[in-house]
Amino acid sequence: MKRESLGKKAKAPKVLAILLIALLGASIFSCSSGKLVTPADLDGTGKIVKLNGAGSTFVFPIMSKWTALYDDVESKVRVNYQSIGSGGGIRQVIAGTVDFGATDGPMTQEQLDEAKKPVVHIPIVMGAVVPIYNLKVKKQLQFSGDVLANIFLGKIKKWNDPRLKKINPGVNLPNKEIVVVHRADGSGTTYIWVDYLSKVSRQWQKRVGVSTSVNWPVGLGGKGNEGVAGQVKQLPGSLGYTELTYALQTKMAFGKVRNVAGKFVEASPASVSEAGAGDVDSLPDDLRVSITNAPGNSAYPISGFVWLIAYVDQTNERDGQALANFAWWILGQGQKAAEPLDYAPLPDEVIGLAQDKVKKIKFKGKPLVEAK
Repeated sequence: MKRESLGKKAKAPKVLAILLIALLGASIFSCSSGKLVTPADLDGTGKIVKLNGAGSTFVFPIMSKWTALYDDVESKVRVNYQSIGSGGGIRQVIAGTVDFGATDGPMTQEQLDEAKKPVVHIPIVMGAVVPIYNLKVKKQLQFSGDVLANIFLGKIKKWNDPRLKKINPGVNLPNKEIVVVHRADGSGTTYIWVDYLSKVSRQWQKRVGVSTSVNWPVGLGGKGNEGVAGQVKQLPGSLGYTELTYALQTKMAFGKVRNVAGKFVEASPASVSEAGAGDVDSLPDDLRVSITNAPGNSAYPISGFVWLIAYVDQTNERDGQALANFAWWILGQGQKAAEPLDYAPLPDEVIGLAQDKVKKIKFKGKPLVEAK
């Protein structure tokens, strides 16, 4: 229809439209995600529930996927997650400035004591930490726990060290200094890495220990998994560690690691899953557990859980229910996103235990999850 053919009649529909908008009280609007939101999408207060989380950079790729998928599943809830490192996520949960945190290293007893109320640890996915390197060699390098510990202790300084050559037969390793790169921030990825080194090296355990942040004997620091990957990519002869997804995304070379069975294993969802399934029967009640150096013929030894952490007793019923439902969804439909992003989904036995933890999230004694 031509514009001029509407004539004066065009005014009437325009007026009616204005009146209709006024009567509805602007009840139909577009939110920041680009999704059209109607009154049926809103909670009782007329607002979309917004959940704020922070923590692990290790889990950031899959958390971004989860929040996008959940936006399509649950139009009443928007989840915002900030990748600030596990240490930062723990601090913000303790301070009560976020609804939930994500961490690759469980909270220490000291941190739990510092928290205002009891905190629940909910495993949500598993991943691998891999040794990444910038070295021109034709074969994928192999590492053992004692060699990695000695490199990060500053005792193995060159790539052609006899201990490296012994476990890499047929590889022409150069007479080149090893530039060690580690995390500069509080990090769950670091926790998994040093937890492994502490299990395979008594000297590491005594001198450095296990934490999300340690006093590194040698090396350069990078912020976040992306910072370490970036440093290694820029520095020839460097060796660092990062989450498997970041190594693959940045196309970094990463090595196999010798496991308890004596096999050199490449990190993959399957080899991480085997590590996670190995100790299910011995999991503690609070599910704060290490799965590094786990038994299993094909288990990848530098594997770990990622936990969603939150206060058990919620101060707001609406927000608490949104959080519990989001966690429940992650343990169900959300697990399908794990393998395509090179994480390992939780074993079925662990999912059941994790769901029991979600049921502990309450408001005034009332469980908040709407389990289906």
